[in-house]
Parts: sequence; structure tokens; C-alpha cells
Amino acid sequence: MTFKLSEIGLVPVDWEISELKTKVTITMGQSPKSDSYNSECIGMPFMQGRKTFGDKYHSIDTWCTDPKKIAKRNDVLISVRAPVGDVNVATTDLCIGRGLASLRMHNGNNEFLYYLLKNYSKEITNRETGTVFASINKKGLETIKLPFPSDIEQKAIANILSTLDEKIETNNQINEKLEEMAQALFKHWFVDFEFPNENGKPYKSSGGEMVESELGEIPKGWKVDKLSSIAEIIMGQSPKSDTYNTDKIGLPLLNGATDFQNKNLSPSKYTSDPKKVGEKGDFVFGVRATIGLVTELDDRYAIGRGSGIARAFDNMYKEFLYEILNIAFSNFQYTASGSVYLNVSKNDLEDYKLVIPDINILRRYHKITKSILNQKENLKRENSVLEKLRDTLLPKLMSGEIRVPLDDEVLSEKN
Repeated sequence: MTFKLSEIGLVPVDWEISELKTKVTITMGQSPKSDSYNSECIGMPFMQGRKTFGDKYHSIDTWCTDPKKIAKRNDVLISVRAPVGDVNVATTDLCIGRGLASLRMHNGNNEFLYYLLKNYSKEITNRETGTVFASINKKGLETIKLPFPSDIEQKAIANILSTLDEKIETNNQINEKLEEMAQALFKHWFVDFEFPNENGKPYKSSGGEMVESELGEIPKGWKVDKLSSIAEIIMGQSPKSDTYNTDKIGLPLLNGATDFQNKNLSPSKYTSDPKKVGEKGDFVFGVRATIGLVTELDDRYAIGRGSGIARAFDNMYKEFLYEILNIAFSNFQYTASGSVYLNVSKNDLEDYKLVIPDINILRRYHKITKSILNQKENLKRENSVLEKLRDTLLPKLMSGEIRVPLDDEVLSEKN
């Protein structure tokens, strides 16, 4: 395999180095008037900028009745204002605001374009302008030079990477369903009190005895207590900034909810001098600004001041504790202190009142939900492996360091 030196490094000699404008149609976004926005699904789905999309697969929560600029389904979306260079794929026709641009390959290989732009994000951010808010204009995008293999090889490269992404997304969807199952069971047993009685019938609706408590009626034999009776609460403490590093020295640092968005642990830095440490199996959550996002730790982590952890005193309470924490943070959204940002204290958590079930019912619940939680963790571990594989392959495929074998069927299509 022979390479040539180009403006962006070594690439295969049979690849073309071209400006984006020769391969792509670019549409810069334009925001409609704010009075056309709504959340009632009236008009066209609307995305303003980078903050309205996360990973490759996203959801829409705003619509507009007077779209100015439109991205077609499967167009590549790129953020063009603070920050610049994040990319996504439009899952439907939508209106794009001034923080976005849509890009469409002339040959239709938009999946390839998506991965190409992800890999060469530095080439995009190098074109940023602006001292307060970074941005890139249409000319800046049009004149970016990138490598383009043949149309058929573009499809083959995109197929490998998109297959990995689709498997990751499928696992995420399964985990969402597992989460819904666990939540439904918790509500049925511990909110509606319809856990199975000694005859296997729903307790409350089958005449099970209820007694008054400070939290309302509860099954006889159950009690009201504080969260601190079933779990230890440890609030985070940020290490000194001079101990931070990106060389994986010490422990990964979870400083706040941004480090576990979507309940995926993704710390951006390490610390060589952790002050508070969470152990594998603990639940971490945000306590400042963004609160909640309860996530199970898969290893040891340093816990910064924007986070806290809950550690069940008895493993039998683990799944029960997870659901209680989610409910607690949902309630704290309306009561948390802080004039500038939401803030949940250790006392708030420790003093949170809950209904403690009969030990035999709790044991049965633990046995059922443990398998659900294990399935979720197995899928998350599989996704971690798939993501590392994808992220390793991406630069190698996009630079031609690894060439995709074109089988007979692909070759015949190429000819």
C-alpha cells in the first residue's frame, strides 16, 4: 500500500484530497422567530445548536411553525457556534437554528461524512473565529480539505463503523426497557403496595391490612425511616487542581453530573490525590447545578464536590436504594436549596423519609431485580468494549492506515 503526503498527513495515493464544497452541499442554519417555538409537536422539529443533541442518536423536544432553514433526514449536522465541530445525523426532516449547519454528500454517502467529520474535528475547530463565542462560517466549512476514498470504499468504511454504533444503540434501548421494567416493579410493590401476598395475590387490592404513618397508609409491619438507615451517604470533595491529569495517574475523577451524563461514566480527568473515593457498586449522583442522574460505579473513582455517593449497608437493599434515590432527586428538583444553582446537602439525603418494607418482601424484590441490574451492567460493559473498538478503528480507517477489503460483490458493484 502506497501513501502520499498531503495537507492533513499521509493518505493512500488513490484517495482524493478535496475541499468540502466539491463533495458536499452545505446549508447554514437560521433561527425562526421565538414565538413560533412550541413543545406540542406543532410544525417541524427544531434544533437550535450543539446543546440540543448529544450522541449520534438524539431526541427532539422543540418544534417550530415557521422554519427558515431545513435539514433533510440523514443529513449530517454540525455545530457552528460555541462549541464548533460536534457532529450528528438528522433522524428526520427538521428546522435548524443558527448554531447548526447541515451537510449532504453529493454521492449520498452521508454516513461516511459523519465519521469523516468526527475524525477530523481538529481541522474544523482550526477554522474557528470569534473572541467571545467561537464560530465558523460557511466559507470556513467549504474550504476545509479532507481525504475522500472512492464512493464504494466510503460505503464500506461507513458500514463497519455504523454497525458498531447500531449495536451500541440497540444495547442502550434494551437497557432503557430493563430500567422501565425495574421501575414498574418498584412502583407496583412499594408505591401501590401490590406485592404478592402469601397466596401470590396483590396485597392491597386483596384486602391486605394497611396502617397509618406519617407518609400515609402503609402495609402492616412496614415502617417509615430515614435514608440514612439503609445507606451511607458520602459527599464529594474536590482534590487540589495541581493533582489533575489526563495521563491516567491516580483515580478517574467524577467532579459532577457532566462526568456521568446519560448515566455513562466518562470522567475527563484523573487525580493523583483523591480526597473522597467511591467503590465499585456504589451509586454516584450530582448534588450541584445538575442533580441526580444516579449511576452505578463500575470501579473505584475519586468523587469531587459536585457529586456524592450512596453505599447500601446491606447488598439486599441495593436495587431498592437505586429506585429510592431516583425518586428522592425527582422530589429535590422542587425543593433543593441554592439561589444560583440547585444544591442538595448531605442532610437532605440522610434525612429523606421513605417506607421500609418487610424484610421478606425486600428479599424477594432483591432476587428478582438483581438479574435485571446484572443484565444492564453486562450491556454497559459490552458497549464500553464496542466504543473502544469503534474509537480505535475510526482514525485508522479514515486515514487509510487500515483499508477495508472489498469483496467480490462490492468489486462487481464498483466495476
